[in-house]
Amino acid sequence: MKKSGIVFNIQKYSVHDGPGIRTVVFLKGCPLRCRWCSNPESQKPQPQLVYNPKKCLTLEHCVRCIEVCTVGAIRSGEGNRIQLDREICTECLLCTKACPSLALNVYGETMTVAQVIDKVEEDSSFYSRSGGGLTISGGEPMHQVEFAVSLLKEAKRHRINTAMETSGFCQWEDLRDACGFLDTLLYDVKSMDPEKHRVFTGISNELILENLQRVREAFPDLPVWVRTPVVPGFNDDPKDIRQILEHIHGMPNTYFEALDYHRMGKPKYEYLGLEFPMGDQKLDEEKIQRIHQMIRSEFPHLRSPGSAENGSLQKAAS
Repeated sequence: MKKSGIVFNIQKYSVHDGPGIRTVVFLKGCPLRCRWCSNPESQKPQPQLVYNPKKCLTLEHCVRCIEVCTVGAIRSGEGNRIQLDREICTECLLCTKACPSLALNVYGETMTVAQVIDKVEEDSSFYSRSGGGLTISGGEPMHQVEFAVSLLKEAKRHRINTAMETSGFCQWEDLRDACGFLDTLLYDVKSMDPEKHRVFTGISNELILENLQRVREAFPDLPVWVRTPVVPGFNDDPKDIRQILEHIHGMPNTYFEALDYHRMGKPKYEYLGLEFPMGDQKLDEEKIQRIHQMIRSEFPHLRSPGSAENGSLQKAAS
């Protein structure tokens, strides 16, 4: 209960990250660098300074951040708002405590297992009615493996249904320990092509596919939702998705869900002083429709039990 980790968000009332109504706890730190990542604040393991200029009160009304910055990283900028020099910023975060409008803020805070469980239990009545519970996501939860496993273990002690989303890029022993306390595993499989996977995520996919096979052999009764983000220029051809479906075809208690690419995380790149790697690329509507039609017609038995058409996992399993 005293173990602590870095959490960058706790999202309540989620219906897309496991069965029922869930509370999703997002942990910082990820070994992948997916070009389309919608949570860039999840990648680095430590807390990060963010700046949203739209929230700045302007220097006409407030100069508190300039006054507390010890290295001169904050100065006057365009539109009478501050300019943040990230090259010399030490991310001491003093400015976030001084900023009254939260234009300067931080992604990530240290929380103990007890603090997280207390937060999750605030919505226990919703879990019991819907079959929901706690989902650990990220980032990559296995990047903080001791904290993640401790959270799952404590959640089970409190009789909370558990789920975890993972890229599968981790040591098998860590993933095995987590699976021992899971009711559902959400497993990302982005591409069957190792080189294409490396170009778009920074790593190959061999370990990911190997760990998926190990999960299916060691935990055949554990429901696994294989999830694939459909990304333009990467895997938005039906043949790319078919390769994944054919790979998991025949695996016990395994389902599939295609997640349409979106750019809702783009503003967060700007707040972090980063460029959005995907630019203005968009999904081709015709392609995505062909993909979903292919899944419905050729692999109906693999469709995610979490989809609206299939109902909850409990209903699908009954």
